[in-house]
Amino acid sequence: MALLCYNKSCGQRFDPEHNTEDSCLYHPGIPIFHDALKGWSCCKKRTTDFSEFLSIKGCTKGFHSAEKPPEPGSQEETSEKPKAKPMEEIITQRPKSAERMQRERPSFDEPRQLLPIKVSRSLEQALEKLNLSSKDEAPEGSCAGEAAAQVRAGTTCKNAACKAIYQGPESNREVCTFHPGVPVFHEGMKYWSCCGVKTTDFSAFLEQPGCSSGCHCWTGKGDKKAVSCRQDWHQTSSQVVVTVYARNPLPALSSVKANRTVLEVHIIFEGSKIFRAELDLWGVIEIEKSFVNMVPTKVEITLCKASPGSWARLELPQSRLQEKQAANAEDPGAGQWEDLDDSLSWSEEEDDEELEMATPGM
Repeated sequence: MALLCYNKSCGQRFDPEHNTEDSCLYHPGIPIFHDALKGWSCCKKRTTDFSEFLSIKGCTKGFHSAEKPPEPGSQEETSEKPKAKPMEEIITQRPKSAERMQRERPSFDEPRQLLPIKVSRSLEQALEKLNLSSKDEAPEGSCAGEAAAQVRAGTTCKNAACKAIYQGPESNREVCTFHPGVPVFHEGMKYWSCCGVKTTDFSAFLEQPGCSSGCHCWTGKGDKKAVSCRQDWHQTSSQVVVTVYARNPLPALSSVKANRTVLEVHIIFEGSKIFRAELDLWGVIEIEKSFVNMVPTKVEITLCKASPGSWARLELPQSRLQEKQAANAEDPGAGQWEDLDDSLSWSEEEDDEELEMATPGM
């Protein structure tokens, strides 16, 4: 029984018993139509006449095939067009509610860590030009006296090169190792005026251990003038950058600490000015990936967000409920009298009704 060959450009009938590997002459490629030219992808012959295209003889010999090709609608796209990638399922997560964020928010009492400070070369040169004089030296014991009860746990010692943290009254019995002098920057060298151990590496200078021993200073020395500085902030999806505009900050005497929800800034600049701030951050940060950059005109604090997204603001405002609870705590009877006033209120129409009931004969 003769069968019809479905190889492209063949169309002959063949006997399966006499089907050899050179019986069929066909095109194994696909038809191509480009710039009015027509041809097959398997051979180079091209023509502009469609009839001549249909009569182009096959370029390959092989067996006849009685298998029907797939329907045009079910055929895949030609090799010239890229295959469409399968649709990937995209799972989106809705923003967390304020109640859930507050519930999952880490405690602000977590220990605070010092953020690493990166000092620009331009700031090093600016500090060298300042040529700090010995009159700015703070003698040992000049720390302003403070009661231990007024010092909050987690406060860092303000003496230069001391990184001790106040844990309680027992911290006052510890020995403080610090530099009583001032940092000096001259001809590329960095050192303390009290000991003169010189280095060209700023990081090594910041890590120099103190040369004197004494008591810790938890509240700062009285010769510093507390001032306010202009602040700004901006964000990306993964970072928040807090900028404090303080000229010529002193890296050796300044510190920036943070836990996952609180930022504490302590910057000494222009010799005797000090800026302090404590921010209850809107979101949660990763302390290990956060750092500080110091340049001659400002201090930039880069905070890495724990999860990508946008912050509505930098600081977390106190909710109205918390404010009301705080007010009630200060005046416990306020809410009670408020409810009592509401229950005793009435309208003028109720007055008239009561008056008519009291005088039935009228």
